[in-house]
Amino acid sequence: MPTSLDDVVKRIRDLPSLSTVVVELLSTMDQEDIDVHVLGGKIALDQSLTAKTLRLANSSFYGMSSKVTTIHQAISVLGFHSIRTLVTACAVTGSFPAGASGGVNFQAFWRHSVATAVCAKLLAVHLKLNPDTAFTAGLLHDIGTLVLATRFPAEYAAMLAYRKEHDCYIIEAERAVIGIDHAMAGSALAAYWKFPAAMQEAVANHHQLDSAGTPTLPLLINAANVFAHALDLSGEEDDLVPPLSQALWVSLALSEADCAKLFRDSESTFVDMCKILVS
Repeated sequence: MPTSLDDVVKRIRDLPSLSTVVVELLSTMDQEDIDVHVLGGKIALDQSLTAKTLRLANSSFYGMSSKVTTIHQAISVLGFHSIRTLVTACAVTGSFPAGASGGVNFQAFWRHSVATAVCAKLLAVHLKLNPDTAFTAGLLHDIGTLVLATRFPAEYAAMLAYRKEHDCYIIEAERAVIGIDHAMAGSALAAYWKFPAAMQEAVANHHQLDSAGTPTLPLLINAANVFAHALDLSGEEDDLVPPLSQALWVSLALSEADCAKLFRDSESTFVDMCKILVS
């Protein structure tokens, strides 16, 4: 029997909550008056999170001229917004232990998520949107996949078999077999984890843009997702590239040179990010 969204919401409650400091960091994305010193101190209390964040801060993605060794130093050099993004990324990627649940390839999943995040951050600069919010939304856009795979493993395995048999997009197989798709499940998790409204919308709507206009976060994530699939960085042999609508392409206003630079920069920074976030 197809799964309902109510079933998903019930099983989401079995998932571990994000740490208090990460929830607090996410809530500050819509705030201007932030006590950076206090939040930096809270981050530093989590040693494993701090270690991973500092590894990212010192990666080639940020091109640091000298090594940063403390969270407060990283904040002073890179800025609070960048560090908040890194801490959130490290926390969320560690929330779902890798395993064989539902047959999902966890490494391929996170590789695609990181590729989308990197593309989203670079696209955000071009579209004059917040690059840190874009990175986080890109990293989490498919988080509903892990909800379905870990909470409904039998149904998810059946969905993968259906997809292979019909050679269709994942989202089509999810709707046919499970009854809901990963965008809907991800939206429920984003609400449970108290993501900012803009990020909840991006997770929910990254496959549902029939038209385009003024650049928005969901539009940006839709495009970044397509580009990440096109770059084929997940490592999955049967990865399909979703279509990019003409309206969305016009809204992006990317020249051939812009596209070449976006792809080149995405590929060059993707490797370092994966070494730290995908283990």
